[in-house]
Amino acid sequence: MDFIIALTIILAVLPMKSNGANNSFDQYYTYLWGTDHFWVDPRGTEVQLKMDKQSGAGFRSKSDFGSGLFHIKLKTPDKKTKGIVTSFYLTSDPDDGKPAGNHFELDFEFWGVDNMLQTNVFDNDGGNREQRFHLWFDPSKDFHTYQIIWNSHQIVFMVDNIPLRVFKNNTAKGLAFPNKSMHVEASIWNAPFAGSPVTWSQAPFIAHYRDFSLDACSAPAGSEDISHCSSQQYFWNKPEYWELSAEQRQQMNRHRKSYMFYDYCASKTTRKPECSLNE
Repeated sequence: MDFIIALTIILAVLPMKSNGANNSFDQYYTYLWGTDHFWVDPRGTEVQLKMDKQSGAGFRSKSDFGSGLFHIKLKTPDKKTKGIVTSFYLTSDPDDGKPAGNHFELDFEFWGVDNMLQTNVFDNDGGNREQRFHLWFDPSKDFHTYQIIWNSHQIVFMVDNIPLRVFKNNTAKGLAFPNKSMHVEASIWNAPFAGSPVTWSQAPFIAHYRDFSLDACSAPAGSEDISHCSSQQYFWNKPEYWELSAEQRQQMNRHRKSYMFYDYCASKTTRKPECSLNE
């Protein structure tokens, strides 16, 4: 019995490591909702999520995590409309169908028009930390890579390896920072905040996902002890990932100046304490 308990503990802290030989959906993810609006190809290399008047669809990771470099290759629906959001995100909110309370969440949300990408951070609260960009490419024309680095020092949102946003660990200043396990979700849904009306005559709207491998430290679902996931045995916890390099900062500042059109930190009515610290 002691051996079984020890083995369970060891397996819980092993990283889920990218493996080009086994990058299939079923290795890392599972169906969440949408019935026939969810489709995975027989080889597990692509998932399609469909949105129409009846339903959207979604999937989630099989495991929860305490740190990692999370990524997906995504192509948004080629039919343009207001009100439809394609997403890829991490969340500590359990997928139990109940209304979400205060929780941690890190969002990529693609709106259905104008090549719009919204990022958001829920810092054990209700979020409202939106930063929005007009991407420098059409995300419906080809697959692009969207990444979230999460370690005990910072969270970085990246598009094709270009950093667009950093959320620093400011717990020393009395602010929250994700300290609970989170799982990955992806979905397509009708979101009023993304505009209206939806042009339903163009439905169905189909989002495409590929590249399902994960570089992440597993943690029990709902766990508030993810300290083992700060170990430097994981490459994303090494010092070079604690902050952006000078070149990355220049790259981020250049893209933010050119493509960001909304920042919650820019207004007194929406600004939050971390704004001055993250800047």
